Amino acid sequence: MTPWFGNSLIWNSLVGLVEIVYIFIVIGLMDKLVARGFPADLSRKVIHIAAGSFVVFWPLFDASHWSRIFCVAMPFIWVLLFLSKGLSNNTEDPAVKTMTRTGNPRELLRGPLMFAVMMVAIGLALFNRVSAVAALGMMTWGDGLAPYFGARFGKTGYQTLGARKTLVGSLTVFIAGVAGSVLMLMVTGLTGTGIPWSALLVSGAVAMVIEAFSPRDVDNITIPLSTLVVFYLMQGRL
Repeated sequence: MTPWFGNSLIWNSLVGLVEIVYIFIVIGLMDKLVARGFPADLSRKVIHIAAGSFVVFWPLFDASHWSRIFCVAMPFIWVLLFLSKGLSNNTEDPAVKTMTRTGNPRELLRGPLMFAVMMVAIGLALFNRVSAVAALGMMTWGDGLAPYFGARFGKTGYQTLGARKTLVGSLTVFIAGVAGSVLMLMVTGLTGTGIPWSALLVSGAVAMVIEAFSPRDVDNITIPLSTLVVFYLMQGRL
């Protein structure tokens, strides 16, 4: 789709640029809010969800042209930034303050880097696929909101692999993961054949279990992969 530009390369480049600008605006806004007292843990969740929701730009790309690989321009840039910032010792970097729990730059090389790598891999392999949006939805909304709601409202907890989980947090993975996936599917317009409720509900349940037993940060890999496996098993394709 190139409504104003006859050249697909130019059009896809522009959409990719808009995608990049979008996330930098979100991060810049959260940096300023955190500096003014906005909770840092909530800031991380806002950025997590905003970044993973980059799929809303996918329908704008001309899928018939090779340059649609720019659909992962934003997460690819952040892969490079997480590597450079994580390997530095600059604890004053705004990204370190906004996107880490402890203020240690090395933390960017774990969960945040895995998150960005999965966005790139899924975007390149499964562009504009329902399973891809669902996988990113589970990782972005489900896993993103679980720690926040678990810490705020979770009273009943349990221990797995050295990490304490809460029932509220686990239920949030399921509810927010499914709801977020449905929302992103509707925004991207990929629900033409109907919302795959069965696959989404099973994926949400599996993601809930996977999140409970995955070591910290590794769930940014295990949750989206488990969703893709569920979709493949239930629908025979990705």
